[in-house]
Amino acid sequence: MAPTTQTPSQGVDDADEVFQLITAHQEKAAKLPPIEEVKTILYHSTRGALSTFSQKHEGYPSGSTVDFACDDNGSPILAVSNLALHTKDLLTNPKCSLLIAKDPEDRTDLIITLHGDAVTVPENERDAVRTTYMARHPDAVWVDFDDFMFLRIEPKAVRFVSGVATALFQSGEFTGNEFREAKVDQIYQFSKPITSHMNKDHANDTKLIVQHSTSVPVDYAYMLDVDSIGFNVKAGYKDQNFKLRVAFPRRAEERKDVKTLIIEMLQAAKSQVK
Repeated sequence: MAPTTQTPSQGVDDADEVFQLITAHQEKAAKLPPIEEVKTILYHSTRGALSTFSQKHEGYPSGSTVDFACDDNGSPILAVSNLALHTKDLLTNPKCSLLIAKDPEDRTDLIITLHGDAVTVPENERDAVRTTYMARHPDAVWVDFDDFMFLRIEPKAVRFVSGVATALFQSGEFTGNEFREAKVDQIYQFSKPITSHMNKDHANDTKLIVQHSTSVPVDYAYMLDVDSIGFNVKAGYKDQNFKLRVAFPRRAEERKDVKTLIIEMLQAAKSQVK
């Protein structure tokens, strides 16, 4: 008689054992290079925490939540009112930072801090910058009000941290030039339609793929985002909730490749289920 193949969910009950499986997998899971991941996440983000040098309270930092859109170089564009305190701060001292949390509900996920100088967008660039900003914020009709202007934060340094307070802690820093030259992953832009389809119509298939690819038992797996190297899921097993990285067998060069790769991974997973 041929031996049966044990699925990852069989015989794994101890929470420590599951934690060890997760850590072992995450440490070696293929993902985008850090600078490419940072630039991709920042490019597709639209809101962050801006820190400026307060003019009202000299010597103290000031913080505010701002919407933004990145230009082709990855520089954040702000649409600000000259009545706002942070605008007055920046016009006096352009040095600032912009913090973006990939998942504000999860402090262990990627956190990016961009340090730079905020400069006024020249009038001859305003139309192009407005188009870029409105593509991300189509309802921002106030950008045409008389008291509003566009500012561009020119990066001087970009820092990142992930895995805070875990065994998967990672951090790093890039210069402004390194950041500008980095690429934005071209598959990530399709994350929303791909994950929406998978979560709505193929939730059990995602679960099978995750268990087969990671050897981590899961009761469910909710796809979060996709890039050219693989995808991320939020998963759960018994009373534990965690995130997992699932790598593709090979790089996806275009959107249609993602479907092909997922089908291959599902077929491989199903072939192991006895």
